[in-house]
Amino acid sequence: MAIVSGLRGIGKRVVNAIWRTGYGARFFLMTLLYSGMSFKRFRLTVREIFFSGVMSLIIILVAGMFVGMVLGLQGYETLKRYGSESALGSLVALSLVRELGPVLAALLFASRAGSAMTAEIGLMKATEQISAMELMAVNPIARVVAPRFWAGVISMPLLAALFSAMGVFGGYVVGVVNIGVDEGSFWSQMQASVDFQHDILNGVIKSLVFGLAVTAIALFEGYDAPPTAEGVSGATTRTVVESSLAILMLDFILTAFMFQGA
Repeated sequence: MAIVSGLRGIGKRVVNAIWRTGYGARFFLMTLLYSGMSFKRFRLTVREIFFSGVMSLIIILVAGMFVGMVLGLQGYETLKRYGSESALGSLVALSLVRELGPVLAALLFASRAGSAMTAEIGLMKATEQISAMELMAVNPIARVVAPRFWAGVISMPLLAALFSAMGVFGGYVVGVVNIGVDEGSFWSQMQASVDFQHDILNGVIKSLVFGLAVTAIALFEGYDAPPTAEGVSGATTRTVVESSLAILMLDFILTAFMFQGA
């Protein structure tokens, strides 16, 4: 009996996972299908860009500054062993633009904006605002979900770029102002080593993909959350966990494709 009960439990989880995958794919396609309203009434999307992008700006800038400062300290100590302190600018810029900028900005975005989106939509469902929209013949996906989706997709690359810029500034403060690396070497080495197509453009593509994944997960979890306080809390937790794992997995896949020929 214990074996049969265990097999039933496994089967239930597998069926649940398949059902949620199908429902999530349908939800994503419906969001794309009803995205026209986001652009016809762009004021809705602008408001959500402010909520998800501008309201995340402080944490992005502060985190980018400190990450750049840490890279400056650690990078200088490593390069000093090989007499290559002048390459500090290249190390900081490439680390941020290629990898740390998009990934860390996406993780912070998921923790702050993604969880907020999930909680907001989950509470709208718990207080029957979603059902009220359906009764008034207002499509909740077009009115609530699509503007938030495009706001996240638009905000994420901009936040990642600001994160990288602040990180470079943090590396400059530590390396040039504090430690005393030659300023001309810092900037010239950076300009010579950072390539627009292979570094900056690939970083933008990564941040776009991360923004799409994080926003889609956050909105789906909020829309699918049980209409209870415990259900909304669990959905918010799942958003942060699933988004973080998706970011790291997608980062590996994208890096493997982007830099395999470099």
